[in-house]
Amino acid sequence: MAESGHGRAVAGRGRPRGLFVGLCTLDVVQLVDHVPGANEKLTAREQVVAAGGPAAGAAVAFAHLGGAATLLTAIGRHPLGVAVAADLERLGVTVVDLAAESVEPPAVSSVLVTASSGDRAVASTNAAGHRLAPPDGLDALVAACDIVEFDGHHMELAVAAARAARAAGRRTVLDGGSWKPGTERLLPSVDVAVCSADFHPPGTIAQTGTPADTLRFLRDQGVAWSAVSRGGRPLVWAGPDGGGTVDVPAVRVADTLGAGDVLHGALTQQLAVQGDLTSRGFVGALRGAAAVASRACASFGTRAWMREE
Repeated sequence: MAESGHGRAVAGRGRPRGLFVGLCTLDVVQLVDHVPGANEKLTAREQVVAAGGPAAGAAVAFAHLGGAATLLTAIGRHPLGVAVAADLERLGVTVVDLAAESVEPPAVSSVLVTASSGDRAVASTNAAGHRLAPPDGLDALVAACDIVEFDGHHMELAVAAARAARAAGRRTVLDGGSWKPGTERLLPSVDVAVCSADFHPPGTIAQTGTPADTLRFLRDQGVAWSAVSRGGRPLVWAGPDGGGTVDVPAVRVADTLGAGDVLHGALTQQLAVQGDLTSRGFVGALRGAAAVASRACASFGTRAWMREE
């Protein structure tokens, strides 16, 4: 299916404007020598406390790379939520909080990063605490942007935003971290999908499914441009005129937390300034986004890469 977008940002015409729809959490990240066993206590080497979540992380990367980012999410006015919103504001992200009157704490992600490998273990409630209805001003929010990215959390909101974006001719990007109930309703309005190796559509087997299976499924659902990320291994991509792989720069990995969020934020920033997509343009955007995500993996936490550029 060809993209239906119009009115895209063009290089040289100001900052690209992105709308990010999805999950926002409070991330408590600790660097440890090993993940503790039952009844074991240990002292962390370092810790980071920051706003997290796929859509929020992508919005932060988009803003850091020069875009104007708006995050449509649920945070609330609990003291922990106030801290999350302040962190995002400090990083240049405009927050539209659809749970602004909630006194409940935001979703909290507890993350342990193993120092020797950069692998992470994560526990989070994700979006389980909120059912978000699309706001009355959704069409205006979409019309004010050049591109819309969503992570599949808050699915009713994501579907409404994707349909509004398609109607307004705005490019849409899906961060497919995993298959979620309702994803099948989202895909018909998706122009670009970049999924992790953990994204297993119905009919594919988690243990044996290949990137080619995922890309074929996405194509059959009408997604014109798609890719599968596999950590440090090459991304596998497909488009209307073919496909291939994009190498990921090799780095000494310190922390893989948030790498996918950075990948999507950087990709969205690059796609926002392209007109009609071509294979060359898509590959170039993937290559640039992979380079940024690799830099993010070379330092502990989700913010250090921005200070070290």
